[in-house]
Amino acid sequence: MLYKHLKRWALGALLFTVLLTFLRFEPWKFEAFQNTRSLKIIDVGFLPVTCHLTCPVTDYASQTSDSYRYDSQRFQDFPTMVESIRGGRLEATFMIVPLAMKLREQGVPVRIVYLGHRDGSTVMVRPDLDIADLRDLRGMTLAIPSKYSNQYLVIRRLMLEQGVEPEEINFIEMPPPDMPGALSAKAIDAYFVGEPFPASSELSGEGRILYHVKDIWPNFISCALVVHERLIEEHPDLVADLVRGIAESGEWAEENREEAARIAAPYFRQNVEVVRHVLMSPPDRVSYRMLSPTDQELQLIHDIALETGILEREVPISELLDRRFIPDDIRPLQIQ
Repeated sequence: MLYKHLKRWALGALLFTVLLTFLRFEPWKFEAFQNTRSLKIIDVGFLPVTCHLTCPVTDYASQTSDSYRYDSQRFQDFPTMVESIRGGRLEATFMIVPLAMKLREQGVPVRIVYLGHRDGSTVMVRPDLDIADLRDLRGMTLAIPSKYSNQYLVIRRLMLEQGVEPEEINFIEMPPPDMPGALSAKAIDAYFVGEPFPASSELSGEGRILYHVKDIWPNFISCALVVHERLIEEHPDLVADLVRGIAESGEWAEENREEAARIAAPYFRQNVEVVRHVLMSPPDRVSYRMLSPTDQELQLIHDIALETGILEREVPISELLDRRFIPDDIRPLQIQ
């Protein structure tokens, strides 16, 4: 009898040891690891602005893909993003076009391969100030995301049209997420940036719309998808997949604006109602179609950047723009 008990105890101990070994090595994770190794993975930078909405949408869609994965990397400002590109930690990102031109001018081998959006930026002013145009902003402070931004170029061109000298408005650079709070605290008098931060001030009543950019520069371009030449040379198939994903995400977002707001809001760390307002009120506040830039559009931005001193020398558009990856046929992305 004692022998039988000892035998059972030994067998139980053996089974327990086998179970612990099984749990220790976690073979189900090994299988997942093997599957992950077969994925093509690329980090793509973005700011929490609806100009970059196709980045989170593409990230979301790729989570169920068996062949590729785009991990969106959220930045608060462009200087930090630039340092990541210079340091080789980031090889693809959404970026304001004049900044991409400036990097190219400085010898950083980046190329524009697609656009992020059209329009989608707004000039907001304090509601307690009697401001009807830029002439009323003389002597006041206006925040912009960067002096290398198209927002700055648009304002400079509009100032010229309205007879306002560059030194008559105090421009300061500020991370986009900080702008609504600064306007509410009266630390600034106005700001010009990509949505949804203008919509946030609008909905709270702490800001008033002065201009939608679509009304002062139709089909406005702010940001583009910028890729390092190293990635293009070493993994052109990955770049092609990325551009197609962004293009198809834009087409899907146009047809599914409410769902796009729901997907993007957590990536932006923004209230979904604010993002929905941007995409719906009015519907043409931002557009995700016609995202293949023309040489003429980029040349206009380039020339204004030269005139305002943002660029110190010419940057040939042929060296900046790479059209090879733009798909001929764009269909809405399939999102599960």
